[in-house]
Amino acid sequence: MRIIVHTGKGGVGKTSISAATALRCAEMGLKTIVISTDTAHSLADSLEKTIGPEPVELYPNLWAQEVDARYSMEKYWGLFQKYMVALFTRQGVEDVVAEEVTILPGLEEGAHLLWINKYVQDKQFDVLVVDAAPTAETLRLLSLPDVTRWWFERILTLTRGVTKVIRPISKLMRRGDAIPEEDAWTQVQNLFATLDTVRRLLTDPEMSSIRLVVNPEKMVIKETQRTYTYLNLYGYATDAILCNRVIPPEVNDPYFSMWKANQQQNLEYIHEAFGELPLFKAPLFGQEVGGLETLRKLAQALYGDQNPAQKLFDGRTHTIDSQGDGTFILNVPLPFASKEDMDLYRSRDELTLRVGPYRRNIVLPYALWDLEIGDARFEESSLRIRFVRDERQPQRERA
Repeated sequence: MRIIVHTGKGGVGKTSISAATALRCAEMGLKTIVISTDTAHSLADSLEKTIGPEPVELYPNLWAQEVDARYSMEKYWGLFQKYMVALFTRQGVEDVVAEEVTILPGLEEGAHLLWINKYVQDKQFDVLVVDAAPTAETLRLLSLPDVTRWWFERILTLTRGVTKVIRPISKLMRRGDAIPEEDAWTQVQNLFATLDTVRRLLTDPEMSSIRLVVNPEKMVIKETQRTYTYLNLYGYATDAILCNRVIPPEVNDPYFSMWKANQQQNLEYIHEAFGELPLFKAPLFGQEVGGLETLRKLAQALYGDQNPAQKLFDGRTHTIDSQGDGTFILNVPLPFASKEDMDLYRSRDELTLRVGPYRRNIVLPYALWDLEIGDARFEESSLRIRFVRDERQPQRERA
């Protein structure tokens, strides 16, 4: 099974591209499901079909689903939540408030990840296309297994130990029905185990690809750069940049001349920002993209005769590895480069690397902003840059 996740800044056309990609896969004979994890669902509008929280078959080999967080939480989290709601209600908390506070941080978004695991386990589909939320929400979603693991290990494990002691006492006091039974705790453990499994699935480049959707606009590209860097930090494989709404060459109206020139400059900047990642382009259509016919046109413009379910990039991009002692290594593969041709410039949140006539801009994650470059070495066709804490900086200021 192949998992393709489309993400990008809000309004760049992720939903249309997700629907077009899924339709192309289905028409190539692959059983395909496209799901939307954005709370502001527009997948049904793009496909011009009615879909809901469970998958609906729309077309031969094509299913679609708009994930409803509440519906999913009830399905996967309901047993434990009912016990917790009962516990809070008995303490005098209103039912509605109790239901809200018993959802663990991030798990409402995490319900989306549970469907991914289900479809992989069921082996019903060949391709899963994910129309993800805008970049900030997607990054929170993809980092969720790490964040909730802390919550689970420290808070829930402690609480579970306490309930083993107080459950017999509570039953004597006729309050035992408010204490979660072992089945509820098992559901919690299974939930977190599933999140870990999804993390492994999404970081396996043979199974999953993250594809970044952009428009040829500087602000959009800069945000997408930051997303790309954080995806590398978390170990998610990006295999393509999909540039949407490029003004076609045949548009000669003077009104668009400056806009076209700016777009061409920004397309060059995309090549600088994302290195060897393949760039696929789709034009700005003269009509709204919606319905199967226009989605077919969009897919043809993007992929030509290529199968979008295939892995589109097999090389390595830059990676950021924590050394566990507060230092990080940024590794940038530069095959065929010579260190005599390199220059390196650094601002607080960005690194600019020049190799001969070419430039590469790398947006640094927040964890590296206050670190200094300890050294930079060119070894085995890769530039390795070590970021270290400045020991001259006072301890109080560092904290």
